[in-house]
Amino acid sequence: MKTYHSPYEAYPFLSDADGDLRCDFEILTDRMASTVGLLASLCPERREELLKLDELIYHANPTLRTFMSLRADEIDWLKARVDALHAQTKGLCERFVLPAGTPRACVAHILRTDGKRLVRMLYRYAQRGGQVEEALFDFVNLVSGYFFLLALQLNHADGFEEVPFVSRNYPGK
Repeated sequence: MKTYHSPYEAYPFLSDADGDLRCDFEILTDRMASTVGLLASLCPERREELLKLDELIYHANPTLRTFMSLRADEIDWLKARVDALHAQTKGLCERFVLPAGTPRACVAHILRTDGKRLVRMLYRYAQRGGQVEEALFDFVNLVSGYFFLLALQLNHADGFEEVPFVSRNYPGK
C-alpha cells in the first residue's frame, strides 16, 4: 500500500522507514535546539554560551544522514564548560535529586533527559548497523551532563535548595 505524502509535509524525511532512526534523531535534536533557545531567553547571563551550544546541537542534527560536522575543538569547548559547571556545583548534589526547582532549572532538566534519549537513540541506531562517530556519542553525553550541572547551578543561583531523592528501588548505604 502506497503511503500518501502531503504536498505540505513539514519535513521531507517524516516517512522514513520505521526502523530508520535518523529522522527521529533529527526531530529530537530540533526539539532540543528549540528548547535551548527558550532556556537562553530565561538565562541572559548565559545567553551567548547557550546559543553557541544551540548551534552545535543543530550541527549534530544531520550527522546520521550526512557526516559528522562537529569539530574536536567544539567538543573540547563543551567538555571545558562541563568541567567548569562541575567545579561551580561541587557539593550541591551528593546523590540523586528531584528534577525540580526554578522554571529555568526545570527546562535544563528537560534538556538533560532529552540528551539521554539522544544517547539511547544513537545506541539503537548503531546496534541496527548504522555508523555513529565516537565523537558524536561523546558530544551527546556531554550535552546531557551539561544540562544536569546547569540545572544545579541555576537552582543555586536562584536560591532553590535541591530536594534529595532516596530511591526505594536502589537504597543507599
